[in-house]
Amino acid sequence: MIRILIVEDDENISKMLAATLSIGDYEYDRCADGEEAVQTIINGTYDLILLDVMLPGMDGFAVLEHIRGESCETPVIFLTALGAVADKVKGLRGGAEDYIVKPFEPVELLARIEVVLRRAGKSEMHLRYGDIQVDIEKHTALKNGIPVALTPKEFDVLVFFMRNPDVAITREQLLSNIWGFDFTGESRSVDIHVQQVRRKMGLQGKLITIPKLGYRLERR
Repeated sequence: MIRILIVEDDENISKMLAATLSIGDYEYDRCADGEEAVQTIINGTYDLILLDVMLPGMDGFAVLEHIRGESCETPVIFLTALGAVADKVKGLRGGAEDYIVKPFEPVELLARIEVVLRRAGKSEMHLRYGDIQVDIEKHTALKNGIPVALTPKEFDVLVFFMRNPDVAITREQLLSNIWGFDFTGESRSVDIHVQQVRRKMGLQGKLITIPKLGYRLERR
């Protein structure tokens, strides 16, 4: 099980982050100031750290510098309201894997987390939803133990929904996360791929359409 540390002093944001991680089936711990974060990281074992910049006592940049000085190579994603390019550059040069400016959508955070974990070799390679099993490394999908032939994009769509159950996913989010931000096709392509995944994987009534928004894979 992937274990993530949330370092955020705003209680409401911390709770939102915790709820988002729960959706992704991640385990998590929380702390609210820089000095506590340093001790928690050094004494604990985490696969990823979500680190706010503006913290009491010791800011996020100082926390990152301190833990890197202690030879802690745990991946860090900065979460901050500081959107200036200089701040982003400072965070990335300091050794952070990513830098997300508040406010952000939960699905964006989950997608960024997955990218960082995959890059660090810590991503979950086997997913299960009811009678569906997916092996990401082998690029295979099983339904009741029987292989189902999916195109590469259909496979990516299935994985994206399985990693974000009970989350309303817009067509734009699917386009940006699966086709890429520079994709110039029609959103109709998203609908066709979702329909194919729904049909092939027997997800009628589970992978539902949300009128004027997108889709949601209901957790059952």
